[in-house]
Amino acid sequence: MKSAVRRAVTAGLAVAAVVATTAGCVESGRGDTGAAGAQATCPFAADPSVTATARIGYQAIPNADLLVKDRGLLAACLPNAKVTWSQFSSGADVVQAFGAGSLDIGTMGSSPATKALSAPLNLPVRVLWIHDVIGKSESLIAKDNSITSLAGLRGKRIATPFGSTAHYSLLAALGKAGLTADVQLINMAPDAIPGAWNGGQIDAAWVWDPTLSKLAESGGHIITSSADTAAAGAPTFDLAVASKKFLDENARFAVVWAKVQDYAVTQLRTKPEEAAVSIGAQLGIEPKLVGPQLAGYTYLGAAEQADAKYLGGGFGADLHQTAEFLLSQGGIAAVGDESAYRTGIYGNAAKGASS
Repeated sequence: MKSAVRRAVTAGLAVAAVVATTAGCVESGRGDTGAAGAQATCPFAADPSVTATARIGYQAIPNADLLVKDRGLLAACLPNAKVTWSQFSSGADVVQAFGAGSLDIGTMGSSPATKALSAPLNLPVRVLWIHDVIGKSESLIAKDNSITSLAGLRGKRIATPFGSTAHYSLLAALGKAGLTADVQLINMAPDAIPGAWNGGQIDAAWVWDPTLSKLAESGGHIITSSADTAAAGAPTFDLAVASKKFLDENARFAVVWAKVQDYAVTQLRTKPEEAAVSIGAQLGIEPKLVGPQLAGYTYLGAAEQADAKYLGGGFGADLHQTAEFLLSQGGIAAVGDESAYRTGIYGNAAKGASS
């Protein structure tokens, strides 16, 4: 791909894209102490010996993390730990929070995670968990019904959060189509995209739910998706990343955290309708709207994640491949060898949770 991408961001759009972290809350009133304030129950033996303080950053992505938060499972399983949740709008903001030392565990895509592990940032963080393998849940959606392919977007304005997995997939798709220098990319936070869409300031967007569904409800139609770019050799993931210092000092917390996530993944797989109630509450949408979103992701349990293909070491190759792409786009200063990215993986929690 060509490294130069025309990026035009008007002053108004740039302001709209500025994102501040906010305390996690949803319209339903459900928080992080159990569904609708009910007393949460740990699905396995709780561990009162853990007294860690953990600052967790999450995003409005339909995965097991939202179920864990909504049902208050960490509080139930780690009754003497102090856990606080903060919501972020993009992985780039989570990376900034780690850089500022204000987070212990946070959700971000594989693209911003790779950026955090690469020069010039070289943040002391580790990939702790794979929340999901991204498929059709992140897609390129166009406003004009006459546009039925990437070629139809030549000269058009496409919004996406820069540094995100959606941005990575968009650039991969444009590069393969030979359109990298022929579109206008606009850096925009997901929650700012619908306003720009309705105001005629953008023609298309590569983004995830719930924003993607809102654009579809406004008449947009899907051109291609992250499932397609993955099939073409550019897979993307949503990850949990933790600071190395926190993991070194709180290994037991990490294992219990992973056990809770593993339990929540099982709920997504075996009781999707019940899980949709919790996830819908955290997203502020009806449970019936959650099902189609869940179908756009693949969720991995602890045993799968602990395998050599993923957190057992093989995931380093995926991070390395992402780094090479980011370097070609000027997103990072240098790419380390594959072993450097394997070092950025913390597989002990998934291994402990699966034993």
